[in-house]
Amino acid sequence: MDFAKIIPMSIVMIAGPQLLSAIFLATTEEWRRNSLAFVAGAGISITAIVSVAYFLGVGATSGDSSSDTLYIIVLVLLVLIALRTFVKRAESTPPKWMGRLEEANPGFSFKLGFLLLGVFPTDILTSFAVGGFLANGGEPWFHLLPFLATTLFLLALPFLTVLAFGARAKAALPKVRDWMNNNSWVVSEVVVLFFIAITIDSLVG
Repeated sequence: MDFAKIIPMSIVMIAGPQLLSAIFLATTEEWRRNSLAFVAGAGISITAIVSVAYFLGVGATSGDSSSDTLYIIVLVLLVLIALRTFVKRAESTPPKWMGRLEEANPGFSFKLGFLLLGVFPTDILTSFAVGGFLANGGEPWFHLLPFLATTLFLLALPFLTVLAFGARAKAALPKVRDWMNNNSWVVSEVVVLFFIAITIDSLVG
């Protein structure tokens, strides 16, 4: 199995509101419990959706005409999203629910991780793509674990940074958070462009 085609998808999973939320939670009063709950919720959600795609055998084998048509449709939509994101960049603002993160508790953090990594559009597409890739390749179910582990590790990086560097990390993370808040359109554009690259690779591969 070519894990190189799956593990980079983890970057798509966490880039954007997902990583921004992880940074917010790592700077809250209950940062340990909130961060762990967030990652736990994300882990359950990702595992569930990838597993559903795997056991349903979502997707088609490489070279199938219906698969190529689907990839072309997805590619056109992604290009339109990228153009719209660039045109609307001056109006780009973080989601309103992010205002609740500063007063988050473990219960809220768990639900956020579960929903954000489960129902966010690019995350659904990515999880289904991974599950379909494994199913179509005849790979065993547990081969989703490298993808899951990489995604959760990236999502836990803010927490691990605070755990390792303490006050210095807590002082630095808000600056990263503010940059991502002020440049959310850039993050969104990078995610979309990365997904376009993956789609093109799947189409011509």
